[in-house]
Amino acid sequence: MKKQQIVILLLLTMITPCLRAQKKELSQARSYIKSGKDLDKAEKLMVDLLADSTNPANRENAKIYLTWLDAVRGQFNAANEKLYLKQQYDTTAFFNLTLKMYNIAVALDSLDVRPDSKGRVRPAYRETHASWLNQLRPNLYYGGTYQVRKNDYEKAFEYFDRYLNINQQPLFTGYMNADNDSLTPQAAYWATLCGFKLHDATRTLKYHELAMLDKEKLKYTLQYICEAYLLQNKEENYLATLNKGFELYPDYPYFFPRLADYYKAQGRNDVVLQLADYGLKAKADSTLFLLAKSIALLNMSHYDDCIEISKQLLANNNQQPEPYYNISTCYLNQALAVEQQNEPRKNRLKLTKLYSEACPYMEKYRELAPADSQRWGPALYRIYLHLNKGKQFEEIDRLIRNH
Repeated sequence: MKKQQIVILLLLTMITPCLRAQKKELSQARSYIKSGKDLDKAEKLMVDLLADSTNPANRENAKIYLTWLDAVRGQFNAANEKLYLKQQYDTTAFFNLTLKMYNIAVALDSLDVRPDSKGRVRPAYRETHASWLNQLRPNLYYGGTYQVRKNDYEKAFEYFDRYLNINQQPLFTGYMNADNDSLTPQAAYWATLCGFKLHDATRTLKYHELAMLDKEKLKYTLQYICEAYLLQNKEENYLATLNKGFELYPDYPYFFPRLADYYKAQGRNDVVLQLADYGLKAKADSTLFLLAKSIALLNMSHYDDCIEISKQLLANNNQQPEPYYNISTCYLNQALAVEQQNEPRKNRLKLTKLYSEACPYMEKYRELAPADSQRWGPALYRIYLHLNKGKQFEEIDRLIRNH
């Protein structure tokens, strides 16, 4: 006998027992399904066949997937009946059965559309499976929101991902149209939220364009997108999204502070001022925008304007420490400019007036922010020195020396 014939015989000898075992397990599973009992056992038999590393051909056997799907569908129908009769049932398990059926059906469809020996593609199950699974699609959405309420964002994303991914699955061609589905933007929003909660930039951004169609939650979606771009170190995208968010929602507390901090770090106080003015058009009495404008004006050496805005802030709330500091600093900077003229006699009264005006504001800042001695300490030292306030000067001098 030729060597090649021997090899073929050996292979057949090895394959035959596998086929017999496979046939036996398929037969047993179908018996379970037909009886309507032990459906979980039928499912396990099919899962074990697919997991059998000694027989990878199982994963290409459509009959195994079909039997698995029938077993899971039987479990779903039993669970659905219990829910209909208001009998107790595990909600998580119920939704998971829906997800499992979709996953199995998609895998089966990829086998079902393989060309036959003549190159023809004639799917046997697509139309039937797509028809009844289409009716169950909302379960994927509600299964996702159920997992969100449980704070299981990993599992929730899986539901929303399948819900949205269906639009790209050939199995559901003609059934799923995202443009006509009111739940698609909401599902995309929840998927984006899940990605954000998981600190996963890829998942956060996967459906962000669809999520932005949910206008009720758009400001939150834009926030999650910003955080994703930060994780990816995409500064240009991050800034563009921050600007978009601020333009649409100027009074939402996420966008403006980050824009202001960014441009302040870049030394672009003029941009911070523009942003603050834009925000004040939306909310004229906003402490956030007024304070940002006050700081920008101080950094730009527009002292009189800074004092005016800071006093406006104090008129709204006189317990804010920062406006006191800004006002006092403006007077101190003006005094420094006068001192640099090197005409002490001529400017004596002017300097005394400026230091006198700076004094109560810095003292109030110290009262409201006692821990911030690095800011008020040197300032009060300078004020008390120029105003000849010996007792106060000695106290500040000791404090600075001890630190």
